[in-house]
Amino acid sequence: MVTAVDRVRLEVPEGRTVGLVGESGSGKSSLARAIVGLAPTSGGEILIGGRPAHTRTVRDRRRLGRQVQIVFQDPDTALDPRMTVRQTLLEAATAFRRLDRGAREPHVTELLDLVGLDPRVADRLPRQLSGGQRQRVAIARAVAVDPGVLIADEITSALDVSVQASVLNLIRELQRRLGLSMLFIGHNLAAVRYVSDVIAVMYLGRIVETAPTEELLSDPQHPYTRSLLADAPSLHTPPRRTDTSR
Repeated sequence: MVTAVDRVRLEVPEGRTVGLVGESGSGKSSLARAIVGLAPTSGGEILIGGRPAHTRTVRDRRRLGRQVQIVFQDPDTALDPRMTVRQTLLEAATAFRRLDRGAREPHVTELLDLVGLDPRVADRLPRQLSGGQRQRVAIARAVAVDPGVLIADEITSALDVSVQASVLNLIRELQRRLGLSMLFIGHNLAAVRYVSDVIAVMYLGRIVETAPTEELLSDPQHPYTRSLLADAPSLHTPPRRTDTSR
């Protein structure tokens, strides 16, 4: 048996963004999947709001889904290809609360506006959207649940470089506007820096260093962190892009 994540202790403070960075295979996505009950754990505890998160029953998993939402790397496979954007967002918005019929259309429009999409995309299927638009829909679906914690797992990795910065801008804006607690996972140190208050570095299934973002980047303590910094092509802040057409 392979141990993907071992003796990890990681805290996401309320209303803050923690970046989790490491090379492919370091265990980042395995940790994210374990948090939301998609990967089995053999020990330890996952606490949400100070209470243990259980996934043994359907009721447990439903409760966890109300508390934590995850946006995956590949928007092409994250959305149901048979459902329109409107159907996708309404399914999420009504999963844990009642929404009067008259309030549904305005709510869909509000969610699309929140992620920078034209309301006219509501009637489109995923295949009729660009990769960037699909990822924005996936983010809107996660936010529609009004979760306490949002996990963004490599959400820009499958996007064109020209679209990545606008999605990072969106994530920063949503975190500030909604006061989300967020775990932002990535291997691009510049992107992780841009959105994170704290950065945790993962190596071979373990967290080897955690510190406030600028402190970690200016004075890294672990050799692996120093190697990541040395290999990073650029740590300049990504350009501010507002193009949402892609």
